[in-house]
Amino acid sequence: MTIEVALALLEQDGLWLLQLRDDLPGIIAPGCWGLFGGHLDPGETPEQALRRELVEEIGWQAGPLAYAFRNDRPTRVLHYFRGQLSVPLPALHLQEGQDLALVSLAELESGRVRSPKLGEARPLAESLALALPELRRAHSSGLM
Repeated sequence: MTIEVALALLEQDGLWLLQLRDDLPGIIAPGCWGLFGGHLDPGETPEQALRRELVEEIGWQAGPLAYAFRNDRPTRVLHYFRGQLSVPLPALHLQEGQDLALVSLAELESGRVRSPKLGEARPLAESLALALPELRRAHSSGLM
């Protein structure tokens, strides 16, 4: 069975919004930095799912979202959307995960991101690592 997931590449002033996933056994990429988003519910489009997840996870209604790319994995289909984070970080209300941060491309490319809340660096989730080429393209073409 293939699971579909929608993920947000949200940018603000050249920085990307990340979620530090909970340290819970049994979830995908526990304790790793990932993107906000989640599974599609039955009958949802990827964009509908992403908009729902953003409200559930950070209490934020997204503005325009552009479909960026798709990645097909053996058991998951990942749909990535790009958009602008239109509010300051403190306006977000983290409901899922243990931290959030706005991070530079250079920090992402290091493979580890420091958690302001935990005071330690954590690795990137596979789904975020898969998005790095898109973030590099956005940076080099001035789309940020």
